[in-house]
Formats: sequence, C-alpha cells, structure tokens
Amino acid sequence: MEHIKFSVAISIYKNDKSKYFKRAMDSITIEQTVSPSEVILVVDGPVSGKLAETIKYYEDEITYLKVVHLEKNVGLGEALRVAVEHCSYEWIARMDADDISLPTRFEQQLSYIRHHPEISIVGGDITEFINREENIVGRRCVPQKDFEIREYMKRRCALNHMSVMYRKEAVLAAGGYLSWYHNEDYYLWIRMWLQGAIFGNTGTVLVNVRVGDEMYRRRGGRRYYESEKALQLYMIIHKMIDRRLYVCNICKRWIVQVLLPNQIRGWVFQKFARK
Repeated sequence: MEHIKFSVAISIYKNDKSKYFKRAMDSITIEQTVSPSEVILVVDGPVSGKLAETIKYYEDEITYLKVVHLEKNVGLGEALRVAVEHCSYEWIARMDADDISLPTRFEQQLSYIRHHPEISIVGGDITEFINREENIVGRRCVPQKDFEIREYMKRRCALNHMSVMYRKEAVLAAGGYLSWYHNEDYYLWIRMWLQGAIFGNTGTVLVNVRVGDEMYRRRGGRRYYESEKALQLYMIIHKMIDRRLYVCNICKRWIVQVLLPNQIRGWVFQKFARK
C-alpha cells in the first residue's frame, strides 16, 4: 500500500490544549502502521504559550508537516477549506486536534480503498471517552454500505467526521467545505451526495474521541437547533427527504437540543445514540 499516498488535514485554534494536540499528532504519525505522506496543519488565528511551542516542535521534527498560519480565526469550515486546498495528494484523511486515531486506522482505510476503487469517501465507527482514554463511555456506529448511508443521512449524519478519508476531487466537486454552524461536515456530505459521491464505512473503530460536558453543550441550544433545521430544509429543497420526515426530524431536534439541559442531553446521547 506504499504507492497510495495521502494527506492528513487538521485545524487547530487558540482554545485547543497542547497536551491533547500532542497526543493527536503522535497517534497519526509515530503510532500508525502506515504513515501519511504529508500532514497539513492550519493554525486558525493567533495562538500563544504552550500550544505555539508544541506546534513549532512538530514543525521542526516532522519533515512532512506543513503548517499554514491564518492571520485571524475564521472558523472550522473555512480553515478546513484552506487545509484541503493545500493538500498535495488525491486522498485526504481528516483528524481533529484532540482525538486519537487507532494505530491501524490508515491501514484499514487504504485497504478499503484498494478493495472499493469506486469509493469517494470512507469513514468508520468511533469510541468516545471522558478524561482517560480507557474510560470509554460509548461507541457511535454508522452504516457501512452506500445505500444504507444515504438512507441514514436523511435523519442523522452518517459519517463520523474525524474518521473520514476522502478524495480531494470529490470534495472540491461539491464546493468544498463551507461554513455552517457546527455542521460543516454534514452539509458537505449532503452536497457530495447530490454530486453522486459513493460513501462507505469500515464497520470498525478508527478513532477514539474526547468528549464531556462541553461537547454536549455544543450540541445544544437554539443556534445549534436552527443550524440543523436549516440543513433539513436544504434536503427538502433538493428532494432528499419529504415534508413528513422533515417535521419528524426537527421535532426530535427541538426536544434534544433546546428543551433538555446539558446533563440530561448527555445521558440521552449515551443511552440512545451510542452503544
């Protein structure tokens, strides 16, 4: 699989923690059974202190790391748009600055690509942990086949963003990353669907994801609800869902994202949306 070269796209900003970023970087470089050909790190606005030192350390130590500094914070969607533009290779793996890729993640995805040459994007399941990596509190499982993913996409996001590897051409054909409050990924997958992209998931865990109260807080509130409601409307306009499913989807989101307090929302996610 050495001939399949690929990039890794990461965005980082001032609120990310240095120790979490270091753990994430080690997990995609020295711990992988198949190393990336390049890593594109977009620094989304000014950072300082320990985080700046850690970025400089990796910039000096890893020859295939390219760091792109943005003058001001532009948000995840725009930062990832820049990252994709700077990637040199056909295949691009996504990674978050505080998660942990399992050692065989890239090996599994490259194997999947070799066996499914028609694929546009391949992701996998994720586990979620609080505080310690061993403290797994849930697993988000997603459907594996293209037709299953498309059906699932009508109700929920069917790809775990931090786990995906996609063709650069397929992302650009759909317009690339665009800003959409906390739903840049879902919005991109929907547009890729409309462009005829072929989806897949490995059915295995590829990434261990750091979660906690802050994550559940980000997944709640009226602004988050309005963002998801607008996505559902977008799918109606493009005839991906009907009005009955639209009403059902937004009612569920209103209850979970607006009515429930954070603590109960976290319990609901772990109880009903995770294994």
